[in-house]
Amino acid sequence: MTELVVAVDGPAGSGKSSVSRRVAKELRFGYLDTGAMYRAVAWHALETGRDTADAEAVIAAWDDARIDLSLDPGDPWVRVGDRDVTTAIREPRVSAAVSGVARVVPVREAINERFRALMDECACEGIVVEGRDITTVVAPDAPVRVLLTADAEVRAARRSAELPVHQRDGVAEAIERRDASDGKVVDFLTPAEGVEVVDSTDLDFDQTVAAILALVHAAPGSTS
Repeated sequence: MTELVVAVDGPAGSGKSSVSRRVAKELRFGYLDTGAMYRAVAWHALETGRDTADAEAVIAAWDDARIDLSLDPGDPWVRVGDRDVTTAIREPRVSAAVSGVARVVPVREAINERFRALMDECACEGIVVEGRDITTVVAPDAPVRVLLTADAEVRAARRSAELPVHQRDGVAEAIERRDASDGKVVDFLTPAEGVEVVDSTDLDFDQTVAAILALVHAAPGSTS
């Protein structure tokens, strides 16, 4: 069972996935990308011809998706059934559909329970869990809770840099839509009590990683 949980929230394009993965590597912790689970459900819904704007269709997609996630920050993979979808779930069509999955409360609750089970099953000293509402719903008692954020323009630029050139058009607009849509489900831009804010607008990647590592090292009981 995991002894130390590092919970990281943040909006789209904040760098929480790449930063959290590096933090987990540095600490030799497990790594749970919760957004990958939602993306996998969205991918499966699209692949099976389901409309993610239809709550019943999303529930059906979750029920038969059979999703597995790696907890190894050095080898982060996602599978739906026997199919590796690690790359496919990052496609723009999936990004556009994932908010539809997050809005379905029964699916969100079931997925959160799955996250808690994965955290309990992780045979590691600690685990870095990143996504949305991690600090408030999934792991509200985590010893380290962080809201990683950055200005919208900076987030759009970073997300664009992660994509092939032909997929970069409209990234800023897509992030704005995602923020607006997800903001109806959870307030992910306002830190809850006890949550530390790391604003990476003026920080580079290594500085952002160092800021979160410092919070982990300062946590009560931390031996990392």
